[in-house]
Amino acid sequence: MSQDAAASQVGAGQFAGRVAVITGGARGQGRSHALELARQGADIALVDRCADLDTVTYPLATSDDLAETVRLVEAEGRRCVAVEADVRDLDAMVAFVDGVVAELGSVDILIANAGISTLGSIVDMDATQWSETVDVNLTGVFNAMRAAAAHMRRNRWGRIIAISSMMGRSANPLIPAYCASKWGVIGLTKSVAHEMAYFGVTANVIAPGNISTDMIHNDMLYGLMRPDLESPTKEDVAGPMTSLHVQPVPWLEPEEVTAAVVFLCSEGARHITGSVIDVDAGASARFTA
Repeated sequence: MSQDAAASQVGAGQFAGRVAVITGGARGQGRSHALELARQGADIALVDRCADLDTVTYPLATSDDLAETVRLVEAEGRRCVAVEADVRDLDAMVAFVDGVVAELGSVDILIANAGISTLGSIVDMDATQWSETVDVNLTGVFNAMRAAAAHMRRNRWGRIIAISSMMGRSANPLIPAYCASKWGVIGLTKSVAHEMAYFGVTANVIAPGNISTDMIHNDMLYGLMRPDLESPTKEDVAGPMTSLHVQPVPWLEPEEVTAAVVFLCSEGARHITGSVIDVDAGASARFTA
């Protein structure tokens, strides 16, 4: 960038001129990432299914949620495109990302954030429960990376960030598909980091702990955490949720994950690739090295 061009970006934010693609961008962590990157100058492209799945016991994002995230991004003065599509559909993801490049000019940042959580014992989980979780949480991440990687390689610059979980580095009972998919995200991303290292593209993982979104604040999970109560409340599950962390907090806010996203997208992280950043209130202190 020339001195004149650099001067014109003063005050525009560190991501001015960049385009960020975010899967699962309608609400929760996805919305938080979109808004902060927009505040720091990036144009935003969002994709979300905006429809429920029968195997998921809490409501998923809606078309209204997606429209609200678009409104909030545009209120920051940034361009925003959004489509309703399923990350499990590779052709749809390729078409979406190609369309983003045509409309916004590039794809510089990919945040593979879309994910679901399903509950079930290994003795009775059916094939649909297993496959939908793995297809959204792992194949969906592959599809997003597959759609964006060629553009980044051609531009010789890119930031790929996949959202795993503290359950991608540990485990709990009754979430076998979720654990398997989130462990898989880490292996996938490390392989991509190797492949893209010579093209100025980094690929990293963030592994959040309990994040205060609908994925944990729902009746089914509350009942799992407090089976001794008929209708447990948020306050009732705070203790068991805290026990999953080391620091004495039951859950973190999406913005705390966003702070790690921003760092990994920055020039300061240009030599960090193939890494896992734990944002889990110390739960990683229990993991092996």
